[in-house]
Amino acid sequence: MPVTSYKKYISLLAFVAPAFIFYTLFLLIPTIGGMFYSFTDWNGLNKDYSFIALGNFIEALREDTDFVNSLLFTLKYVLFMVVLQNVFALVLAVFIESKVRTKGFFRTIFFMPNMISTIISAFMWTFVFSQVLPQIAEKTAFTFLDQLWIGDPQVSFYSIIIVSLWNGVGYMMIIYLAALQGVPQSLKEAAVIDGATPFQSFRSVTMPMITHAITICFFLTLNGAFKVFEVVYGLTGGGPGRSTQVITMNIYEEAFSNNFRYGYASAKSVILFVIILIFTFIQISVMKRKEVEA
Repeated sequence: MPVTSYKKYISLLAFVAPAFIFYTLFLLIPTIGGMFYSFTDWNGLNKDYSFIALGNFIEALREDTDFVNSLLFTLKYVLFMVVLQNVFALVLAVFIESKVRTKGFFRTIFFMPNMISTIISAFMWTFVFSQVLPQIAEKTAFTFLDQLWIGDPQVSFYSIIIVSLWNGVGYMMIIYLAALQGVPQSLKEAAVIDGATPFQSFRSVTMPMITHAITICFFLTLNGAFKVFEVVYGLTGGGPGRSTQVITMNIYEEAFSNNFRYGYASAKSVILFVIILIFTFIQISVMKRKEVEA
C-alpha cells in the first residue's frame, strides 16, 4: 500500500478517534457491563455478587406480572405513537408545503413544542389537564373536558398520547418537509396533465418519492416510543396504581426503589434491548423493501 494511503487512513482515524473513545467509554463499555450484570444478583453497591445464569430473565418473564403488564402497556403505546405521530407529521408537512408565503411561520409554530424539554412539557400539560380544561368545561359547552385526565386509568393513556404527539410531531414533520421539497415539480405537473387528482398525485407520485423519509421517521418513532420515560414520569408517574407504567419506569423502579436490584434491572434492560432490536430489524427490512419497489 502506498505511503499516501497510509497517511490518509491515519488522518481519518485521527478524526474519528475522539468520538470513538467517548462512544466506547460512555456507551459501549456500560452496555457490555450491563449485559454481564444481567446474569448476576448484583445490587449495585457490593463488590461481591453471584452468577445466577438466566434466573433474572426467567423471573422477569414468568413471575413478574408488573413487568409483563408494563411490557403490554408499552407495546400499546408504541402502536399508537408509530401510527399517529407519522400520520400527523406527514399531514402537517403536506399542509405546510402547500403554503408558499406562510411556510416559515407554520413550520416554526409546529416545531416549537419539540424545543421544550419533554419533562417540562409533561409538567405544563399536568397543569392544563388538572386546572385549565376543567375551567373551560365549566364556562363553555364542552363539558366532556371535565374529567380525570390523569387520575382515570382509562383516560390517562390518551393524555400521555396527546402530550407525546404534541412534543414529538414537529421533529418528524421537518423530516417529511425535507423529503417533500426533494420531489421534482415536473413529476407533479406531469401527473396533473395526465388528469390525476391531488390525492392520486400524492399517492402515486409523492409517496414513492418520500419512502426513505418514512423509513427514517418510523425508525425514530419506534425507538423513541419503546424508550419513553419522561412524559409518563411527569404526567402520571406510572399511575394510577401501575396502570400507565412503561418498561423504562419498571426498570427504574427495580434499580432504585426495590432493594437496588441492579442485576435484575439489567436483565429487564436486556429484554427491552432485544425487543427493540427485533422490531427495528423487522421495520427496516419491510420499509427498505418498499423503497426498492417504489
